[in-house]
Amino acid sequence: MSRRDWYDRRIDKRVALQIAEEQGIVADSTSYRADLVERITSGAITLRQGQEELRKVIRDAKKNGKKTRSQIWRSA
Repeated sequence: MSRRDWYDRRIDKRVALQIAEEQGIVADSTSYRADLVERITSGAITLRQGQEELRKVIRDAKKNGKKTRSQIWRSA
């Protein structure tokens, strides 16, 4: 396997993740994570509460008919 093949696969996975986020099928999307970080840095919630909330969203993703970022990355 050449280095270019590895790079192309990685780019393809990033594009697939971006498309899935645009379609709204990612439970823990980049925008959700950014909002969570903003709430933590503003002091609205603690780091531990933010981590628990993220774990809950990831855990309930399948039940809500969505996928996680890691599932999209592995399947692409």
